[in-house]
Amino acid sequence: MASFETTSTPSFAGRIRDTFTVFAAQVAHWNEKRLTRKALEQLTDRELEDIGMSRADIPRYR
Repeated sequence: MASFETTSTPSFAGRIRDTFTVFAAQVAHWNEKRLTRKALEQLTDRELEDIGMSRADIPRYR
C-alpha cells in the first residue's frame, strides 16, 4: 500500500496572512496590557493594596 505526503509549504499569500495574524495578535495583546495599566492607574492606593499591588507595580505590569 502506498502513501502520499499531503503537507505542503505554505504559499506566499499564506505566509503573508500568517504574518499579519501574528502581528494583529501582538497588537491586541499590547493594547490589552495598556488598558489594564490604565485601569490600575485609576484605582486608589487602598484599592491597589486590596489586590496586593502598589503604584510601583503598575509600570512593571507587562
